[in-house]
Amino acid sequence: QEQFVESGGDVVQPGGSLRLSCRVSRDIFVLGDLAWYSQTSGNERQFIARITGDGVTQYSDSVKGRFTISKDFTKNTVDLLMARLESGDTAVYYCNRGDRAISEIRSWGQGTQVTVSS
Repeated sequence: QEQFVESGGDVVQPGGSLRLSCRVSRDIFVLGDLAWYSQTSGNERQFIARITGDGVTQYSDSVKGRFTISKDFTKNTVDLLMARLESGDTAVYYCNRGDRAISEIRSWGQGTQVTVSS
């Protein structure tokens, strides 16, 4: 089973930017859809962004126009460029398969913490 290792989280001021990276243990070219999710304390994980095997991207309404998901085939990572960050973006961010419901995903990485605060 593939494993996901997220990195890049930090404390950033409102309006700032961050780039998250997710290293995948299997070849991302054959994995197909990959996605980023977020979770705040006491709440369930929620969908943030997806990139399909063909490179088509989808975003939640809350991040559309501010976040960009991409794949780096040379590094075998799926990245999330976060711009114009808001306090509501504060969460732990995870990457995982994007071709199934969140409830069907059995194994998660440790995530990376993003805190937006002045």
